[in-house]
Amino acid sequence: MDEREALIRAGEIARKVKEEVVDLIKPGTKLYDIAEFVEKRIVELGGKPAFPCNLSLNEVAAHYTPYRGDDTVLKEGDYLKLDLGVHVDGYIADTAVTFRVGMEEDELMEAAREALENAIATVRAGVMVRDVAKAIEETIRGKGFNPIVNLSGHKVERYKLHAGVSIPNVYRQADTYVLQEGDVFAIEPFATTGAGQVIEVPPALIFMYVRDRPVRMLQARRLLMHIKREYKTLPFAYRWLQGFMPEGQLKMALAQLDKAGAIYSYPILREVRGGMVAQFEHTVIVEKDGAYITT
Repeated sequence: MDEREALIRAGEIARKVKEEVVDLIKPGTKLYDIAEFVEKRIVELGGKPAFPCNLSLNEVAAHYTPYRGDDTVLKEGDYLKLDLGVHVDGYIADTAVTFRVGMEEDELMEAAREALENAIATVRAGVMVRDVAKAIEETIRGKGFNPIVNLSGHKVERYKLHAGVSIPNVYRQADTYVLQEGDVFAIEPFATTGAGQVIEVPPALIFMYVRDRPVRMLQARRLLMHIKREYKTLPFAYRWLQGFMPEGQLKMALAQLDKAGAIYSYPILREVRGGMVAQFEHTVIVEKDGAYITT
């Protein structure tokens, strides 16, 4: 299977899981059960999770994934951002959708979804990233909402979810990178009723291996070896490690690895004024005359 075939296969799996999970999106469902379904189904269909299933509610924009023992349940009216990733041999599909639990799509969700559609419509080889960002910003502001200025889409490479080039939600944040034929980008507009900025809040439930670093704690060294072997350079969940060692040791080991710079932690991202947030996302392959949507 070559690169393009793997990208398309990963996208097909992501799309199927996204369709199947809809039946679980109803009041009373635990976030934990949704995440477990998504990640297990990815594996059953022949892929692997490219990152933990993100299930971010209301004013939380990103980086929330449930942990074992998490009793958070969906309530009617919640804005649920479901962000999932699939990889096939390291080639990644990254996609997201917003649900209004028990309700129909509203204007906030429509703003984010149309921003994604308009952004993708601009994509082709030779277009600058800032032109894609402009389409996102103009669509969201035109609907009366704010784009989140410090979140962005991103170039994707093999085993690398964020490959250095960003597609921001606002024009002024974008650089002059010119899209190249064969580039793979995850485009993900975020619209909010708030101020249009996110802040980091504890706890961190998602991490990523960065580099080998010396640490004193034996359990931390064991954990780092496990992380490298199982997840390589892709993000992983605290939930995935629960049971690997006693809970107290696990928290201490992760804290030591984080402090040493061996891993990177992803705190939860919340809208600064508590505004509601909607997100939609597709992964695309840049082509000469357009974009091939894999998800």
